[in-house]
Amino acid sequence: MQHQSEFENVAALIKKAKAQAAQAINRELVDLYWQLGEYISQRVVSQQWGRAVVTKLATYLIQQIPNVGGLSDKNLWRMKQFYETYKDAPKLSALLREISWTNHLMIISKTRSIEEKTFYLELTALERYSSRELERQLKSGYFERVMLANEKLSLVVRELPQNTKGVFKDSYILEFLDLPDRYAEKELKGRIIANLRDFLLEFGRDFAFMGEEYRLQVGNHDYYVDLLFYNRNLNCLVAVELKVVEFEPEFLGKLNFYLEALDRDVRRPHENPSIGILLCRGKDNEVVEYALSRSLSPTLVADYQTKLPNKQLLQAKLHELFSAASEE
Repeated sequence: MQHQSEFENVAALIKKAKAQAAQAINRELVDLYWQLGEYISQRVVSQQWGRAVVTKLATYLIQQIPNVGGLSDKNLWRMKQFYETYKDAPKLSALLREISWTNHLMIISKTRSIEEKTFYLELTALERYSSRELERQLKSGYFERVMLANEKLSLVVRELPQNTKGVFKDSYILEFLDLPDRYAEKELKGRIIANLRDFLLEFGRDFAFMGEEYRLQVGNHDYYVDLLFYNRNLNCLVAVELKVVEFEPEFLGKLNFYLEALDRDVRRPHENPSIGILLCRGKDNEVVEYALSRSLSPTLVADYQTKLPNKQLLQAKLHELFSAASEE
């Protein structure tokens, strides 16, 4: 079509303007809800407003401003809770205005500590999660899995020039692959490729996919990395080896070899050292600790699950890990 590229440029300008307008409206809306929450909170404390008064307020507002939604008594109480949740965290002020009201309600209702809330606020703003995507991450225990991984990073990974905290997970949830009870590595890899968008949502959007069965030539032999990614934030290659069985120490040797080949032959001068991930169907944490203690390569061992995890169990594991660390 003649003028196709010019038409596409005009459409892109309109889409960009609409997105910016929506963000501006959201900031104003969240700011309004903050002010209303603050006002109601103060009246509850100083003038002993109760639910009956707030219900009357909601009725009055709906009558006086009929074209404005979100002014029910339940929503007014949520605004009060919103204000009271973050009033002692002024550093979050700007971040709060980057998140939609629906996402705020999910974060407030489904998280415990201010640390967990801050984690999801930052993650949602960075990844631009929709409400559906955020709900999935909350259900999958994203926070607990990242915190567990941070505590289990090997010394070699901790000493890398790039900061890897908050990037990887102790366990990856792949329920969207809809795998059968029995499957081979080839099928696992194939379903990941077929569901790459969902895999990157779980893996992290800073990861760019570079290829499957990525060829490495060493001497007269060809070797193939199962999945190769590039992480824009870490500025490095990330090699992923898939195993449909529980972790075994000998798996590390092959991955270490791949990392050496990547750093020598593929990595560019401005890039950081490559990182490897062994993604296994299960792992014994003590075996992993022993295996990684003598490893000189920056590798991580994570397992994957094909169903959403028990979030309470993840919370208990994290609490146990933090308790053990505090006793040392």
